[in-house]
Amino acid sequence: MNHTDKKAKTNPLGEKPTRELLCQFSIPSIIAMLVGSLYNIVDQFFIGQSVGPLGNAATNIAFPLSVSCIAIALLFGIGGASAFNISMGEGKPDRAVKYMGNAAVLMFGCGVFLTIVTELFLTQLLRFFGSPSDVLPYAKAYTQITAIGFPFMILTSGGGHLVRADGRPKISMICNLSGAIINTILDALFVFGFHWGIAGAAYATIIGQIFSGGLILWYLSHCQTVTLRKEHLKPEKQNVVRITSLGAAPCSNQLSIMIVQIVLNNSLKYYGSRSVYGKAIPIACSGIITKVNQVFMSFVIGISQGLQPITSFNYGAAKYDRVRKSYLEAITVGFALALIAFCLFQFAPRQIISIFGEGSEDYFRFAVNYFHIYLFFTFLNFLQPITSNFFTSIGKPKRGMFLSLTRQIIFLLPLLILLPLLFGIDGLMYAAPVADFTAAVVSMLMITAEFRREQYRPTGRL
Repeated sequence: MNHTDKKAKTNPLGEKPTRELLCQFSIPSIIAMLVGSLYNIVDQFFIGQSVGPLGNAATNIAFPLSVSCIAIALLFGIGGASAFNISMGEGKPDRAVKYMGNAAVLMFGCGVFLTIVTELFLTQLLRFFGSPSDVLPYAKAYTQITAIGFPFMILTSGGGHLVRADGRPKISMICNLSGAIINTILDALFVFGFHWGIAGAAYATIIGQIFSGGLILWYLSHCQTVTLRKEHLKPEKQNVVRITSLGAAPCSNQLSIMIVQIVLNNSLKYYGSRSVYGKAIPIACSGIITKVNQVFMSFVIGISQGLQPITSFNYGAAKYDRVRKSYLEAITVGFALALIAFCLFQFAPRQIISIFGEGSEDYFRFAVNYFHIYLFFTFLNFLQPITSNFFTSIGKPKRGMFLSLTRQIIFLLPLLILLPLLFGIDGLMYAAPVADFTAAVVSMLMITAEFRREQYRPTGRL
């Protein structure tokens, strides 16, 4: 028996049933992702109830900055976790611990840089993100405060991947959940109790993020499989290149979301002003629905993240039958969840949008249409994220990056520009289902080709 086989047999990732492992790692990951969505949803709820549609529009204008934080977190978090697990699967813990330390430092450092840039160029950024003049004061009040928490938001989200890679998914869940609970309690206190409005929601958010980030830092100094020392924190070029190459796909996906959101906001403002809805209603509705859809995507991305350590370790240990089986189990669960989300979005859109405050009949009419059209192919939207992250986790980041770009950049972005020229504001809604369907087809073709490779043949062809 070679060294790699021995490591695989002594590590549960190479030994436990894959379905059990997928539950063990995905459930805490899903909860952690839901917690991240909860920050946005809770703020949206309290701001919508206290400020109204202009407050909802303001959080949507600020949303690209939150996506930027998630992009950085995934770049170094998933990249570092994948590199860590692959190295552990290969029996190289000394190399693995360096990936963990470098990833943590890069996350926090980039968060500080993003905070500085945001505070210095706040007004210019918000206008670039598509803020109408009547929304800008609310967007500035909210973002000026939340930017302070960017380093901790990144560390919480990205550091959770490192904690899961160390085999402690429940700890990762606790770190995220504690901050969200604090945020929810303080939202109610600051917004409804102290009447601080949109600023109160922002203060509640950063306090929760700082608490969660502190817990992540504490855990990284007490890892169970490796010992993280000061010398492991110094970034080394080869480590940074490896981490960023493996994290590029999920990061690119988030950056794509950010670019699309900016284009969408500006397009909604432009075409909304030429419709019966005006500028603010489409932006406010789009923001709420995007965050609601994030709840569904939290399940999908949580599954893909739970899949990552399993496939990374077993691919490094040359246990390809377990790699294939894990993927198939993940997409089966993803499909079931996608069907549930599809039914909710198609049959209860008005009830969902009503949770976030009152509005005019035009407001609700636009929101219902947006749910029905923009999210029509929700039942296929599990394929691209899971498959993209799968390729990254087995050390094929170029394929993962390509897949991560298909839906947002290659398909959706051009359609957001072209279709409104023909159909006005309705064209913005029709762009999404076309992009969703095409991205799903590309994902199916790529994963079918992967599983036809020689090493997967012992368990049969896909």
